[in-house]
Amino acid sequence: MRLIITEKNNAARRIAEILSEGSARTEQRHGVDVYRWGDTRVVGLSGHVVGVDFPPEYADWRDVEPVELIDADIVTTPTQENIVRALRELARRCDEAVIATDYDREGELIGKEAHELIRAETDVPIERVRFSSITEREVLEAFQNPDDLDFDLAAAGEARQIIDLIWGAALTRFLSLSARQLGEDFISVGRVQSPTLKLIVDREREIEAFDPEDYWELFADLAEDGEAFEAQYFYDDEGKEAERVWDEAVAESVYEAIAGAGVATVTEVRRRTRTDAPPAPFNTTAFIGAAGSLGYSAQRAMSVAEDLYTAGYVTYPRTDNTVYPDDLEPDALLEAFVGSRAFGEDAAALLDGEEIEPTRGEEETTDHPPIHPTGELPSRGELSEAEWEIYELIVRRFFATVAEPATWAHLRVVADADGHALKANGKRLVEPGYHAVYPYASASETFVPAVEEGEELAIADVELAAKQTQPPRRYGQSRLIETMEDLGIGTKATRHNIVEKLYDRGYVENDPPRPTALAEAVVEAAEQFADHVVSEDMTAQLEADMAAIADGEATLEAVTDESREMLERVFEELRESREAIGDHLQESLKADRRLGPCPECGEDLLVRQSRGGSYFVGCDGFPDCRFTLPLPSTGEPLVLEEVCEEHDTHHVKMLAGRDTFVHGCPRCAADAAEESEDRPIGPCPECGESHGGELAIKRLRSGNRLAGCTRYPDCEYSLPLPRRGDIEVTDTYCEDHDLPELVVHSGDEPWELGCPVCNYHEYQAEQAVDDLEDLTGVGAATADKLEAVGIEDLADLEGADAETVAAEVQGVSASQVREWQSELAG
Repeated sequence: MRLIITEKNNAARRIAEILSEGSARTEQRHGVDVYRWGDTRVVGLSGHVVGVDFPPEYADWRDVEPVELIDADIVTTPTQENIVRALRELARRCDEAVIATDYDREGELIGKEAHELIRAETDVPIERVRFSSITEREVLEAFQNPDDLDFDLAAAGEARQIIDLIWGAALTRFLSLSARQLGEDFISVGRVQSPTLKLIVDREREIEAFDPEDYWELFADLAEDGEAFEAQYFYDDEGKEAERVWDEAVAESVYEAIAGAGVATVTEVRRRTRTDAPPAPFNTTAFIGAAGSLGYSAQRAMSVAEDLYTAGYVTYPRTDNTVYPDDLEPDALLEAFVGSRAFGEDAAALLDGEEIEPTRGEEETTDHPPIHPTGELPSRGELSEAEWEIYELIVRRFFATVAEPATWAHLRVVADADGHALKANGKRLVEPGYHAVYPYASASETFVPAVEEGEELAIADVELAAKQTQPPRRYGQSRLIETMEDLGIGTKATRHNIVEKLYDRGYVENDPPRPTALAEAVVEAAEQFADHVVSEDMTAQLEADMAAIADGEATLEAVTDESREMLERVFEELRESREAIGDHLQESLKADRRLGPCPECGEDLLVRQSRGGSYFVGCDGFPDCRFTLPLPSTGEPLVLEEVCEEHDTHHVKMLAGRDTFVHGCPRCAADAAEESEDRPIGPCPECGESHGGELAIKRLRSGNRLAGCTRYPDCEYSLPLPRRGDIEVTDTYCEDHDLPELVVHSGDEPWELGCPVCNYHEYQAEQAVDDLEDLTGVGAATADKLEAVGIEDLADLEGADAETVAAEVQGVSASQVREWQSELAG
């Protein structure tokens, strides 16, 4: 039997379909799909099915000093038991094996892991095949020309695993124990994660330290034959044109002079033609940047691109290369799109050109080509909206790289108004070139009429605009990844995952990423006590060492030993400052939970969590001060920047997936509840007949509203009501429950809630989660990915470890898994 091993189940299915010419059938082995035809079996892994860890005796954080982890043994254990069992059983029956995992450092390591699992069962020949796209041509060619596993490349991946484990575990435990921050709220530190976080924190410091300066700019509308265009005042600043005026008195003087001039005389007209070159082919970083402009996070963009790769529609999306290989035939690839409804017209137009010569970027590598379509076209209905949008971006980027340059006609006009110069720059697209097939690059034009020197133009309007210099912008995700690449932080395969992990760990929020108080505290502590932790030089050096392993110039043992020595030096710096670090972190951790002053003692009010997991507002002066306020029972609280003017207390937002809402000021919510009176509306469905209980509209101190029994706590019957809006009790009654129908007035249109009992039953039916696709954000593709790693139903998901799922399912974060689990629990 011939056994073929791929990296993921969907790749196994695709390769089996190609090699078997559609005759493969599926069988199950320990819950794992195995594709069979004749004497061949294909099985897909789930990325890494074994992982590195410390032996069990190092598991208890409190019993093991973090520094002990540096020299601890590293063991390999199965992380996907069912897949490992299936692979071992198949290996015992096979006569030959073929590793067909992705062709990069990580794929080679996954292949080596499979190689070792097979070798533990049998000594049959094992070959390696490599391809950059899962198309029929490339797959067949790869299997006709097998190679050997690259153990040096795999060792580079293994070194990264070991180094990241040791650095991450030792430093994470040290900081978390120092700050007494354990459980799910531990303080995460990582070899690549921490220098990346410092980039974000440093940029935030620049923004906060920025001191804006006032300046003024002047604009005038000039008109010729009724056609007006905008010109800007400028002056000579030591041989350079300057538009900003830094003195208000000077600005006002120029404004009055230009406004009083009435006309401006054209003193200069300059025309030129500029060529706008097409863009270079996509590498991973450039692709993430382009997808980011369409609203995709780095993680989401890569997840979609990998799905398209596995389906055979695009080449491998993890690449540094920006030069197409010599064997790429752009004419043939364009021909594949002729006749396509979406791309056929543009492909035909490009083929009609005189010569097709692709652009070349600055980076040329030999592992994978730049990201481009394979020529196997999906129909629009085969792809999700996101997949189609990303696919079209990749197709059109390829089109752009083989298109002609664009040509712009530029017109510069300078006019004099009472001795002051005004300039206008117009541009017009003469030959659209690549813009005709690539609408993502700006092709906007600026109108300036064809005036001549000596002409007098009417000054129609003059504006003096007061402005301020602006701080640097926060890094967007794509710009952050570019900066990481420039500094040698991480790799093309890991950078987007690092950014996602910063969100998962609560270090950044919003987009562009903004550091939380926890992030700033961790970076400050590292800078003060152990700068190597956040140094890009250190992590870049280790990345270079791992590349040397891949090139056969260094060994895994030498590089991992060097990293251990680095970490030893870090702990020498940290050891004496443990208490100071803990105090610093504990104080800083309060910042993200601080709401405002306690009305009873003046100490800080903080968001706290009870032993049972619910959230509330408590005083930092506890136990001397026992002032508390409730928070809604739904969701996780997020302290907002908005502050209540009456109570000097920050507003709170409750994060609850699709049910997320703004709670507002907790003190206002409590005051409103105390001032409100219960409004009886009818008999309690639970005890009305037996004890005379009534259902009443109540407002709770947590801000929630409900219809609850007046006999509470003897009767706990209650129904939720909307938090916002005025509730009108109508004269129309429900025949089933003898309760009035309610109308909520909030916004333009009233909400006819109806009978509160009937409404609640309908809501429960709508919110019912019966399968994976009922969860927020889970579509068919995500459900398939979850099922591929053994999460086939809601029970599997409910009991799964969020971090493990995130590591195994591309495009799914740990925080997203926890949100789904919260949705199930609710």
